[in-house]
Amino acid sequence: MRKEAGFTLIELMIVVAIIAIIAAIAIPNLLSARLNANETAAIATLRNISSAQAQFQATAKADTDADGTGAFGCFQELSGAIDVRADGVVGTLNPPVLSGAFRTPSTDPASDGWVSRSGYFFAIYLPGAGGLGVLADSDPLDFTTVDEDLAETTWCCYAWPVNYGNSGNRTFMVNQTGDVVTTENNAAPYDGTTSAPACDAGFQVGSDAGTITGLTAVGVAGLDGNTWRQVN
Repeated sequence: MRKEAGFTLIELMIVVAIIAIIAAIAIPNLLSARLNANETAAIATLRNISSAQAQFQATAKADTDADGTGAFGCFQELSGAIDVRADGVVGTLNPPVLSGAFRTPSTDPASDGWVSRSGYFFAIYLPGAGGLGVLADSDPLDFTTVDEDLAETTWCCYAWPVNYGNSGNRTFMVNQTGDVVTTENNAAPYDGTTSAPACDAGFQVGSDAGTITGLTAVGVAGLDGNTWRQVN
C-alpha cells in the first residue's frame, strides 16, 4: 500500500510562524519607506511650486494695480485652470507653470481650497489687508480680499500629512524666500482635516498673529509652538 505524502500540522505551524516573522519585519520597513517617499515628494512639490511662483510673478501677468510688477498667484492661476487676475484681459496662463494636477482644489468644507497629492495636503496663502493670510484657492474665489501690493512680494504654501503617521509625519512650508522649512509636529501634530496648519504657523514668534509677512521660523519656535528647521 502506497503511503500518501503531505505536511504535518507541526510543519504547517512552522511555516506560518516563519511567514509571521517575515511580515513583522517587512511591514514596518514598507510603511517607513512609504512615509519617506511621501515626505520627499512633498518637499519636491513645494520646490516646484516655489519655482512656478517665481516664474509667474516675473511675467507680471497678475497685475491688477497696473504698476508693472506682477503678483504671486494661486494654484488655479498657476496651473491654467482660471483666467489670471489682471488689469485688462489676459485669459488663462498659457503655457501654465504648474501641473494640471493642481487645477481642482477641494471644495469640501473640511478641506476647501486644498490640493491632495501623494499623501499630503497643500494650501497656498496670499496676503490680505495688513498681511493677513488669505487662502488663495477657497471656494468661491475672492481676490478682492488680497492686498495686491503685498502679493507682489509675499506668499506661502504649507504641506502636511493627509493621515499623520500613515501618509507622513513632518509638515513643510515654503514662501517667497524659496527656502523649505519643516517641523516634526512635536507640539501640535498636523493631521489631515483634523488639524491643519494656520497661515502663520511657520513664522517666528514676534510676528503678528495671522499674518504671512513675518520672518520664517528657522531653528526657532514658530507661532504654532513647533520648532521649524530648514530642509537641505
